[in-house]
Amino acid sequence: MLSPRHAGATAKFRWLTLLTLCLAVLVAQVDTFIVNLAVRPIGQYFSASVDGLQWVVDSYNLVYAVLLLTGGLLADLYGRRRIFMVGAAVFTAASVLCAIAPSVSILIGGRALAGLGAALLIPASLAIVRVVWRDPAERGRALGIWAACNGLAMAIGPTLGGLLIPQFGWRSIFLIVIPLSLAALVLALSSIPESSDPQGRHFDAAAQVLGALVLGSLAFAAIRSHPAPSIAVGSFIVALIALALFVKTEAKRGDAALVPLDLFRVREFRGAITATAAMTFGGYGMIFVLPLAWQTSGTLDTTGAGLALMPMALVFVLVSSFSGALTERLGMRFVTAGGVAIMGGGLLLIGLSASQTTIILAEVGLALTGLGLGLATGPLAGAAVGAVAATRSGTAAALINVARIAGATIGVAVLGAVYAAAHAGPDGLRSSMFVGGLVQIACAGAAWKTTRPVVTPRR
Repeated sequence: MLSPRHAGATAKFRWLTLLTLCLAVLVAQVDTFIVNLAVRPIGQYFSASVDGLQWVVDSYNLVYAVLLLTGGLLADLYGRRRIFMVGAAVFTAASVLCAIAPSVSILIGGRALAGLGAALLIPASLAIVRVVWRDPAERGRALGIWAACNGLAMAIGPTLGGLLIPQFGWRSIFLIVIPLSLAALVLALSSIPESSDPQGRHFDAAAQVLGALVLGSLAFAAIRSHPAPSIAVGSFIVALIALALFVKTEAKRGDAALVPLDLFRVREFRGAITATAAMTFGGYGMIFVLPLAWQTSGTLDTTGAGLALMPMALVFVLVSSFSGALTERLGMRFVTAGGVAIMGGGLLLIGLSASQTTIILAEVGLALTGLGLGLATGPLAGAAVGAVAATRSGTAAALINVARIAGATIGVAVLGAVYAAAHAGPDGLRSSMFVGGLVQIACAGAAWKTTRPVVTPRR
């Protein structure tokens, strides 16, 4: 609940609150998209292999996904503003470490530390939206703006990377996010009301370890599937065993669990989780593979690749700003499941463009991907958080972000492995995009079935 001294001020300063939360999203997402564009320069600097470069991206995603649940729980227990600010401070320190990293292993470690900061930052920010904007319509508009910052990050990230890397080197991409994280940290002091809902809950160490083992083993299995298939199979078996133990442990703990399993009895929550994981599986996997393929084949340089990703980002920003209003008009089912299906079609078009001498078809596919992302991102977050009680907003926010980042982590790992297994080049791009597109379309169908259509009663 909100602290009494902030309850009256919330309405007055809520848009300053939203600005602070949006800065946090930009901090987490700009870093991700810049790094994807810098994969090849980093690989050349450290003489790193494709699977090593996957860990530069996935060390952030993996730690982010593993600790999101803990971040959401800590926000509910000890205060959402407090955890938000700790996350901003950790992210700032991690960005400095990445900028001065003397080896690829130190860079991977710095990226993992940044994932920890994001895991504290993002679920707290989404939970704050749930608490501050209590009216569903107003919350939908706020979430649309919050989600639009993801698209703004897509626009800023590749463009900044394309401009900074040729002039100042890849280290500059980590320095550029520090002012954003510091601004979010300072603004949070005065703009975010403190709130918490302990409800007798406490840290669940066993579930946290098992959850980390599940996600870590899945990512490791996907990344090692091409160079070491036997190790990948063993890692996948470990993930399945850990998942079974995780479910058993959480079922015993009931409402006190790190992941209360009763949340998954809500159809809308299940649909949102499914669609979100599919959305980022294909989307983040594509953002990893496509610039790498363009630069490796000589089709585009770093600056050109950054500019070529702009159609997706621009369409995302345009559409996601109105996603709340579109949800009211078209219904939750259409904008969520339909948006993910549109993204799948965009990835298939990118795959078809692999052997072409121009990138026109790929640009159309990127625009469709941005359209699908813009339709689905905000409403999916709103559906997940709005389907549960306010006391569980931190946990629900963490779970939807777990789905998002877990999908991204596995997407980068799987589509990167498919790209490498198909010998990179046009064949690798085509194969990876087809896999990503088909997975998205299949999960969009599953989400459609689990989302109830909204029937407006006639007057």
